[in-house]
Amino acid sequence: MSEQNKPEILKMELEALSKNEEFARVAVAVFMARLNPTLEEVDDVKTAVSEAVTNAVIHGYQGKGGIIYLEVGVEGQEITITIRDTGIGIPDIKQAMEPMYTTDPDGERTGMGFSFMEAFMDEVEVQSAPDEGTAVTMKKKIKG
Repeated sequence: MSEQNKPEILKMELEALSKNEEFARVAVAVFMARLNPTLEEVDDVKTAVSEAVTNAVIHGYQGKGGIIYLEVGVEGQEITITIRDTGIGIPDIKQAMEPMYTTDPDGERTGMGFSFMEAFMDEVEVQSAPDEGTAVTMKKKIKG
């Protein structure tokens, strides 16, 4: 594979702390700048990343800490982002992706995280297993 056709990849590990959500957003935004995205495309991706990281902190690790694995790939004009945790997992992915569904015991969460991810990205795939964690992979074609 020639150097030009190889996907460019960024990999990071972040502590599962709410304050790292902003860092993840900015890191992805800077990495995707090479695609010459519009401000709207950057905002869409940042929002989706924010929701996925927040889900890992609050639901995956239940605020008890852990590591969030962030991988961003750019191939052609498409960005692929995977945010993975090794937390409690999701027993029913279909139910978890329903708008307004939340497992937040405090009732402070709206349950719209996956809905926002789906609204702002072209493709969202969730893989999860109880006690093994969750991986959210999102794709977006950047028109620029």
